[in-house]
Amino acid sequence: MLERQDYEEFRKAVRRLAETEIQPHAADVDEKKRFPEEALAAFKELQLIALPFDESIGGQSGDVLAQCICLEEIARVCATSSLTLMVIWAGLGPIASFGSPQLIEEVMEPAINGNTVASICLTEIHGGSDVWGARTRAQYKDGQWVINGQKRYITNATRSDWYSVLARTGEDSFGVFAVHKSDPGLSFGKLESKMGVRGSPTADVIFEDCRVEDYRLLGDSKEGRQYITDSLAYTRPLIGAQALGIAQGALDASIKYVKEREVFGQQVARFQMIRGTIADLATEIEAARQLLYRSCQAVENEEPEARTLASMAKLFCSNVAMKVATESVQLHGGAGYLTDFPVERMMRDAKITQIYEGTSEIQKLIVAKAMLSD
Repeated sequence: MLERQDYEEFRKAVRRLAETEIQPHAADVDEKKRFPEEALAAFKELQLIALPFDESIGGQSGDVLAQCICLEEIARVCATSSLTLMVIWAGLGPIASFGSPQLIEEVMEPAINGNTVASICLTEIHGGSDVWGARTRAQYKDGQWVINGQKRYITNATRSDWYSVLARTGEDSFGVFAVHKSDPGLSFGKLESKMGVRGSPTADVIFEDCRVEDYRLLGDSKEGRQYITDSLAYTRPLIGAQALGIAQGALDASIKYVKEREVFGQQVARFQMIRGTIADLATEIEAARQLLYRSCQAVENEEPEARTLASMAKLFCSNVAMKVATESVQLHGGAGYLTDFPVERMMRDAKITQIYEGTSEIQKLIVAKAMLSD
């Protein structure tokens, strides 16, 4: 673990980058529903794509807390950009952890340098939160894996170079495969039109007799369930960090607005009800931050309660994000309903954090199961 001052210096560096290189393009990315190419270029400046990966393959070995701080600061100005980075990490993670030496050399070296976009393909048409109801299948034929199926709502789809794909390899077994966008048999559905994070492309990824070489299988062909279960315990705090960043960005914008806006001859910030609202929101954000950082510690140390704390953090941070963003629109009055102000975008962006990577209802089930188990 880094020392506290190291985390704070890292936070300051990411915040500077976010405010100078990413924030100026956030509204345009949202309005035009375009991929945040400026953010992708900015990630290279601090080698942020390399952050979670082991130094042995050229990464920075940044721990979960460092990753959360990074996403928090980026989401504070642009949720789409934070999602882009997070999904690149999620797509590359199984390859870095379980890929063959040949695959790591092929994929991770250019990725570490910031030249690769990646996705992870779990959700299907019939499943949603039921990951293990997946019907996509991979069969081993003539020294290759042949994949058939369709993945739904895949982030970075069409823009990604590599896709880590969960597929059924037996009646009750799963494997994870690295598929390149140029592989024959891979195609995409229509780009979805979304409420929020609109600059992040989302589409179905379709596999029709898609053939991949044997070395593209990640680890054991029957251990995909465990790989993904472990991955979700790690990625849920990252969603919490994104939500926390949105909440902090919305509060920052609101504080700025109520201090500048005058009504009845005085600052809006002088009104008692406004001050009470600001105090409540700031307190909830700080409570969310402390729970999130505690979950990071548990995941990093592989504590028995790590999965439960990760779900708590994802649940609480996403609920706080939605509340703070909604209240921030209210604090802006009529101006908050206009696209001229970032809180309108932040309110739309916040909602997805309660849905993806396991809905709030799924997180509650995970927490309740842990609390009620004998």
